[in-house]
Amino acid sequence: MAKALYGHVGSAPDRRLVDEVTQLRAKLRALEFEVVRLRAENDRLAAAASEADHLVRLAEPAMA
Repeated sequence: MAKALYGHVGSAPDRRLVDEVTQLRAKLRALEFEVVRLRAENDRLAAAASEADHLVRLAEPAMA
């Protein structure tokens, strides 16, 4: 078994595996960028909703 493990570790990497890892890393970078973009958009929308909620509360003091 040690020879089998050594042969596996000592061999050159399979080109298909290297290509797949490269593609997965690129996909991961794209998804990380999308997460950052969506978080920024969510923060912007939450701030706008908070501001709108604040304005609505200011418009109703006569009803209190």
